[in-house]
Amino acid sequence: MNLHRSLAISSVVVLGLVAAACSDDDDASPATTAAPATTEPTTTLPIGDFMVQPGTNQVAATGLDPGTEVRLIAPDGTVAYSAPADEQGAILFREVKNVAGWTLTTDEATSEPFAVAGPDDVPPAELYTEQQTLLPAGGFGYIVTRDGTTLSANVVLPGPADEGPYPTVVEYSGYSPSNPGDTTFAQLYNLQGFAYVGVNMRGTGCSGGSYRFFETVQSLDGYDVIEAVAAQPWVLDNEVGMVGISYPGISQLFVAATQPPSLNSITPLSVIDDSYRSTLYPGGILNTGFAVEWTQQRVDEAAPYGQEWAEEMADDGDGRCADNQVLRLQNPDLVAEIDDNPFYTTTLGDALAPVTFVDRIEVPVFIAGAWQDEQTGGHFPAMLPEFTNAPHVYVTLANGLHTEALSPPIAERYFEFLQLYVGKRVPELAAANLIAPVLGGAIWGVVKFAPLDDRFAGMSYDEALAAFEGEAQVRVLFEQGGNAAFTPGTPEPNFVAEFTSWPVPEAEAQVWSLDGDGALTAADTASTPGEASYVADPAAISQTFYEGSGNDVWQADVEYEWQPLPDGKGLGFVTAPLADDTVVVGPGSVDLWISSSATDTDLEVTITEVRADGTEIYVQSGWLRASQRALDEAASSELRPVHTHLEADAAELPVGEFVPVRVELFPFAHPFRAGSRIRLTIDAPGGNRAVWQFRTISAGETVTVAFDADRPSRVVLSVVPVNVGAPAPPACGALRGQPCRDYVEATNGG
Repeated sequence: MNLHRSLAISSVVVLGLVAAACSDDDDASPATTAAPATTEPTTTLPIGDFMVQPGTNQVAATGLDPGTEVRLIAPDGTVAYSAPADEQGAILFREVKNVAGWTLTTDEATSEPFAVAGPDDVPPAELYTEQQTLLPAGGFGYIVTRDGTTLSANVVLPGPADEGPYPTVVEYSGYSPSNPGDTTFAQLYNLQGFAYVGVNMRGTGCSGGSYRFFETVQSLDGYDVIEAVAAQPWVLDNEVGMVGISYPGISQLFVAATQPPSLNSITPLSVIDDSYRSTLYPGGILNTGFAVEWTQQRVDEAAPYGQEWAEEMADDGDGRCADNQVLRLQNPDLVAEIDDNPFYTTTLGDALAPVTFVDRIEVPVFIAGAWQDEQTGGHFPAMLPEFTNAPHVYVTLANGLHTEALSPPIAERYFEFLQLYVGKRVPELAAANLIAPVLGGAIWGVVKFAPLDDRFAGMSYDEALAAFEGEAQVRVLFEQGGNAAFTPGTPEPNFVAEFTSWPVPEAEAQVWSLDGDGALTAADTASTPGEASYVADPAAISQTFYEGSGNDVWQADVEYEWQPLPDGKGLGFVTAPLADDTVVVGPGSVDLWISSSATDTDLEVTITEVRADGTEIYVQSGWLRASQRALDEAASSELRPVHTHLEADAAELPVGEFVPVRVELFPFAHPFRAGSRIRLTIDAPGGNRAVWQFRTISAGETVTVAFDADRPSRVVLSVVPVNVGAPAPPACGALRGQPCRDYVEATNGG
């Protein structure tokens, strides 16, 4: 879901009023890869009217007659690729080896030999320093990348260019950040004195090229964007930071890993750590809800004029925008690729998993997100230990939804970070306090928040920076939405805890074993051994607990339809009332011994809190296709099983035999108060995520869970010594992203 769209109508006018209120306040480059800075690529074939454009591991040709057979000839003279030109007279060959001596030929023409660049080929600095013609000092324009592709960009300055230079931030995604008709997010940063540059990825908006989800050339384009923007005279110190939530948050990880020299910091909000494991195929089960729907939206919007505003630009005379649609029919069918790749492959999966490359990021990082994120899933903390080369990493984690990272309790530290690292000044949050109720009304439907604190007032810049850098790396906001001083559902926490790193060093693995009569016992093995069975029937379970439309799920007064387990369709195990407050912060594992009447089954495990008043609150879930139970033993721990999800490791369940499976609980932080009980439920996937749905293989098979000394089934959680700072529990339904219902005992007693 695109936050730009959701905010544009409801907040842009108000932001304009806020702005008015504030106005009185004060190695060698590769041959043939880089086009002249202010022109289109000019490498033409010697016969005919079409053009060839070599790029990074790609070769494009345009101006062909539709249907013309085009052959890409390797340096050894063999035909490496052959395909007909599409209806727009274009062709694009991907995954081309980066060597010299390629030619492109048709029956009528053959090009001169050319070189194809590789990811490590860096263009000359002149590509960036000579771009002031296409990229204006305020307004809509274009940035030229190393292969000559032009990316649409919109520059919004906080004042006249000649009154700069200004600290500058870049937002980069396949949404519509360069749409000159929607400057909502630009104003958020302008109000704090930042210049904003929104750039559309290749193959989207008015940008040229062909779109594919985070292929290498897209990340390298981001490198070129950073360098081209930083070279502008209105940019403070010729350095920029990156901003954005969700898609433009994720893009920051990919771009920063290419190490643009002029990038000084990133602020990825509500992101993923692994496209496969976190969102697309959690536990190896396809997420046909948000994940596939979002992908289809990207496919649709990357089609020729797939974004309405781009067509309007072309109709109004932007010939470059019109010309830049020419390669759009070369976009791959990403939804079909998802269907074709149900298992993890290192070649494809690693390239789309930031956890595998964030160690290459060498700038300060501010990262935030929510455990119950209904879009990206909340799995991203798994990559936090991998930021090994970033000089500073500041993490804020909370319960809640996709927009939680914009909430005032998180935005306070976020804006401080931007002002310190990009603005290079002492943080001052007066403008942010004006913005909070505007965003609050637009996103959450509430306008009252705790005021943001100018806690560095009176300090010098060096003092403020030192104080900020001396603070704990990890902040956890507990019980967002449950602070009784605000309207229920307002993104304000009940209390906050800080830690030096992630995983939390003080955390201890605590075990509760599945036991007879639906008990969950704080012991290594069951005191009453036994077995319990259920019918894995996804048709009996509502696929989601939210039936609303659009982005209303973010509202403070959102209504959920979270249903109890249907009789016989799942198992429940619950502890005795806790004698003491038990605070869990981190990942978890549900280790089961199962048998199935079918050769495979899909498992969903869910942790909830059953309170003394008889209500039950959702906490977190995990998923696993049992045939994909093989573990990466080196990466796994007692608290976190890591599955390989490799096709070679898949194994059917032996019918009638019990086998061990470990299901990863996505990370979370939650205080289970004394007197409450911790509950585990096990069933077929569905009913425990707001906008996720699953293409499950479960179809009525009987699943049996065993629990005894030889087959210990258990829950392992990360318990941290934290004092619960708000003794009164929040009202049922107040916690963000955590539905509440009356507790109904499962048929097995738990």
